Parts: sequence; C-alpha cells; structure tokens
Amino acid sequence: MNRSELIAALAAQHALPGPIAEQIVTIFFDEIRETLIDDGRVELRGFGTFEVRRYGSYEGRNPRTGISMIVPRKRLPFFRPGKRLREEVDPNTHLPSGVTAAPGEEP
Repeated sequence: MNRSELIAALAAQHALPGPIAEQIVTIFFDEIRETLIDDGRVELRGFGTFEVRRYGSYEGRNPRTGISMIVPRKRLPFFRPGKRLREEVDPNTHLPSGVTAAPGEEP
C-alpha cells in the first residue's frame, strides 16, 4: 500500500472527502517525522514504536577501492513492531522454539 492508497482507504472507510483524508494522513506522518527529528519517540500501542537510533563513527573500508575511511556518526529512524502486530502478521511468533504451528494450523 502506498500513500495515495492509504488516503483512498481512509476516505472510503470513513466517508470522508479525499482532501480531508489526505490532510489527516499528512498531519499524522508530519507529526511522527517532527517528533523523530526532535529526538522524540512515538509509541502506538499494539502497532509499534518509532524512535531514533544513534550510531557512533567507526573505521570502514570503501568496497570499491579498499581504502580505509572513517564513517561519521549518524542518527537513523527505527521502527519496532508491537507484540500484537507481530502476532497478527505471524501467529507462530509466540510459539515455543521447535514448534512450527499451533494445533490445526498450517506451518
């Protein structure tokens, strides 16, 4: 699903005009973006958490030339899915190791 499909689904499910649905989606993503830029964290219970992870600088190697170089530190956005979302996507995630499917389910 892309952004325009999300807007269309929101408009259809809630009988909203397209421009209003687009504004809602824009506000939602803009708020998440601004919170992450400000080093904040967005937690949507049952869905997941958006946060910023910091990575320190390290010595790397240019794969093309083989020359050593310092890779600068960086901050990257990260999404961690919530337990409920993980279980809905893959119902087997809560099973003990070695068990491939719950009784009556296909693996």
